Amino acid sequence: MKATWTSAAVLAVITLGSPVKAQAANKEHQQLMAEIRMLQEQQTQIQHLIGGLTDALNNISAKMDTQAGVTRKAFADQTLQLNSISEAARILREKSDDTNVRLSTMTQEIQSLRQTVSSIPTQTVPAPGIEPTAPGVPPAPGTQPPVNTNNPPPPNISPTRMFDQAYADYTAGQFDLAIAGFEAFIRTFPTSPNADDAQLYIGYSLYSAGKSTEALAALQKVITDYPQSDKASAAYYKMGLTFEALKQVDNARKAFETVVKNYPNGSDAQLALQALERLKRRDE
Repeated sequence: MKATWTSAAVLAVITLGSPVKAQAANKEHQQLMAEIRMLQEQQTQIQHLIGGLTDALNNISAKMDTQAGVTRKAFADQTLQLNSISEAARILREKSDDTNVRLSTMTQEIQSLRQTVSSIPTQTVPAPGIEPTAPGVPPAPGTQPPVNTNNPPPPNISPTRMFDQAYADYTAGQFDLAIAGFEAFIRTFPTSPNADDAQLYIGYSLYSAGKSTEALAALQKVITDYPQSDKASAAYYKMGLTFEALKQVDNARKAFETVVKNYPNGSDAQLALQALERLKRRDE
């Protein structure tokens, strides 16, 4: 009887506790659902923020690309302008150099005309009432003596044409004519920029004509008479060849060494080095 009552009491307690546990579980479930919904809302907000940031980054990237394109175009335009300016400057320099050459040629032409005019003898015109004196009779007092016109002035000739004619004789192998032409050029235009060239070609012509000793003297004049000439290296090199032709090997070697030492950057220096190597092989 007592055991039955105890079982009934336990059953009653279990029956009364079950609704309490169920209610507590339901409350926890609701709290979990609420937290899940909050997390979902936060996730949605984060996704919106990420989307906004992505759009902003895309806009910034597009603007940067646009700006980079503008910068590249501006740089390309500036480069094109600089190239155009450089080309224009180069053309101006070339025109300036051409103008300087023309001015130099015109100066030579003017000097030629002045020399021709200054060499024209003044003709004496007798005064009214005074008869010209007969040959062998001294002039009357107060009159000018007649001028001797047996030596007419040199013809008016262009320095360029005179030099080119002598050079044409040189290239044609007419060395005697070339020498005469270059010597006349130097006498007529001693201050011409081509005077040192003319002296050099005199040496070349004498060398080609087999007149080695005279060629040495002519080439030496290029060095002594025109110390600032840009033809000095060519003169030294040709002197070396002339000494070599005369079997004066030591003098030839000194001439070639002078070219290499004093004019190392010119084309004559390379030729002189080859000549020195040739002399070295000959000695061996």
